[in-house]
Amino acid sequence: MRISRRAALTAATGAAAAAAAGTTAVVRAARDRTRKHPPATGDEAAAAQPASPAQPASRPPAGPGPFRTEPAPYADAVTRAAARYLAPTPDRPRYPTYAGAVVLAVVDGVITVHTAVGDAVRYGPGPTELPAERRVPMRPDAIFDLASITKVFTATVVMQQAERGRIDLDAPAAEYLGEFDRRVSIRMLLAHSGGLPDGVSLTGLPDAAARRAKILAVRPVDTPGTVFRYADTNLLVLGELLRTVTGEPLEQLIRTGVTDPLGMRDTGFRPARSPRLVATDVGRGLGEVHDPNALAMGGIAAHAGMFGTAYDLALLGHALTGTTLLNAESIRLMTTDVNRGIRAVDPENRPDRTSSHGLGLEVDQRWFMGGLAGGGAFGHTGFTGVSLVVAPARKIVLVLLTNRAHPDWRRSQADAARQSVANALLEHL
Repeated sequence: MRISRRAALTAATGAAAAAAAGTTAVVRAARDRTRKHPPATGDEAAAAQPASPAQPASRPPAGPGPFRTEPAPYADAVTRAAARYLAPTPDRPRYPTYAGAVVLAVVDGVITVHTAVGDAVRYGPGPTELPAERRVPMRPDAIFDLASITKVFTATVVMQQAERGRIDLDAPAAEYLGEFDRRVSIRMLLAHSGGLPDGVSLTGLPDAAARRAKILAVRPVDTPGTVFRYADTNLLVLGELLRTVTGEPLEQLIRTGVTDPLGMRDTGFRPARSPRLVATDVGRGLGEVHDPNALAMGGIAAHAGMFGTAYDLALLGHALTGTTLLNAESIRLMTTDVNRGIRAVDPENRPDRTSSHGLGLEVDQRWFMGGLAGGGAFGHTGFTGVSLVVAPARKIVLVLLTNRAHPDWRRSQADAARQSVANALLEHL
């Protein structure tokens, strides 16, 4: 059942006021928490850790789940593929691609690879490279800033609301958000085909109402439905939609709809202080979200802000091959290409990126899936150097989490490593 436009507008007004008050409380609570327990800097975290060599390590899954663990003979080869990028490479000779990484591969329900290489914290202010005894070795259960993989959680919640009849995927988003452009449907927002631009900045705005107004004032730069243009803006609009339709905070929707049902113990927004946290830019504290718009929103946003582990992401990937979270039709819409016949415009300048995208997930994208692309593989990446690939036809879930934004995101790009690790796994199967 579709919510009427009048009801939606009334709900939007109330939601905006509640959002402003709620976000102010969140920011105030975060500020108070920071005064009592300031986030650890890279130096502080490194100093707090015992010195130990950064080397590959294996670990069984964290608690009960759908997988069993049997390390495969090819685990060393996959680990070497990830470790290769701890040093400069011919295509990026100045800096390493990342300081550290975690790889987890599930093949036919069995964890065959779960390794960690390099350092979770390698650099201090400057940035300067820390001496070996002050670095924090990477560990298989490390907690990473998942950046845009947050979008997959948000899209899943949107599809859950559609299944419950609260959202019509083919309706204009303006049916629920009266201020927004009526040409853009909810389906287009999920598929990044509504023509919305990226680069909307929410930094410095005074409150949630001001951020909402700026998000909903964005207008397409391409004719909606004719171009795939990946943009955080699509998910920012969906975040406002979810708040309007449900009246619930995003973090609660994701917790009750995704992370709790899957037993994702280490995944969520605004993580507690922990020695397992992985560094991003040296200007950010451990556990502080890297994305500036998510930071402006108190660390909780529909496009970025979640933190998690490789094991937890494997749980999500596995769930998206079945009906644990969604019905079969919703899974099909999320994991198959809905953008056939439209061109792709990639603001990140990836010439081999196509428009192939489901309602919330990338589909058959070789630029990060490598040889696993094809046959209906799906997944997502994150700006901080993280990626999730699911190849249902091969019964593979592959998670690669890196800290490529440490110490400075401008130094590197993780696509070559993503392809290399995927290809190393595929080569041995």
